Amino acid sequence: GKTTLSEEMLYTAGAIRSRGRVDDGNSHMDTDEMERQRGITIFSNVAPFSYRETDFILLDTPGHVDFSAEAERVFPVLDYAVLVISGTDGVQSHTETLWKLLDRYQVPVFLFISKMDIACKDPTALLEECKQVLHPGCSNMTSGNQEDLAYLSEEAMEEYLRDGTVSDDTVRNMILSRVLFPVYFGSGLHGDGVPELMDGLDRFTCMPVYHTDPGARVFQIRHDKNGARLTFLKMTGGTLSVKDSISYFHHGQTVEEKIHQIRSYSGDRFTAVNDASAGDIVAVCGLEHTAPGLGIGSE
Repeated sequence: GKTTLSEEMLYTAGAIRSRGRVDDGNSHMDTDEMERQRGITIFSNVAPFSYRETDFILLDTPGHVDFSAEAERVFPVLDYAVLVISGTDGVQSHTETLWKLLDRYQVPVFLFISKMDIACKDPTALLEECKQVLHPGCSNMTSGNQEDLAYLSEEAMEEYLRDGTVSDDTVRNMILSRVLFPVYFGSGLHGDGVPELMDGLDRFTCMPVYHTDPGARVFQIRHDKNGARLTFLKMTGGTLSVKDSISYFHHGQTVEEKIHQIRSYSGDRFTAVNDASAGDIVAVCGLEHTAPGLGIGSE
């Protein structure tokens, strides 16, 4: 239900006019022919959207165990992750594998337990399973009970005892430090719980502080329909512009190449832009020796 949730988030934010379906082969995020034939995500895909006052860039990664490597390539460029757990299956072994990888890369995590419209387990049992198997900091954010949050840190407890509540700033810091893992319940297919999840992402996330020196991290290499080589990267500082020359290491040697085009993608559609700034995720044409994991500039 991961791509289904992605579709619902984009629809709720007004980024797409209609929800696509994985089963129908028309989802906004699964654009490759193999993905549409098999009904699963194989490649990571990008879609920007705005919700309330916050700009997001969604990276929909494969969830199938056979494509774990493709998902892991994205982890170093994530500010936050939304880990989708099936309410019908609970925490599976592959969920634990992804959790350990997110821990390795120290990515703050929100959890969305989907398929609650058909789940045989109740939310209390599913939450307890997350606490026991993943982390005791998993907390139901829709219950309104902040006492559970207070037990997760001394600062939160002091606030709760003094004011009867835990401030949003404290909650943000607890999520960033991976003490708290917010849990939301719903159904991506029917949209249940998705507004609550998006409210949480808007309310409890914060913009990273980027440095001024130009830098980027490569996470994916693909080719478009015309065979053009695309280097997908996240800007981690400064600005990158069309016709800029950049240098990087390839097989122990320094390679210098010029950027021919910068594309901002949403699914399989793109807009050519003149430059990319810190925090942007773009595809660059003109780099012939890049590879996932490569650092450019200050990276």
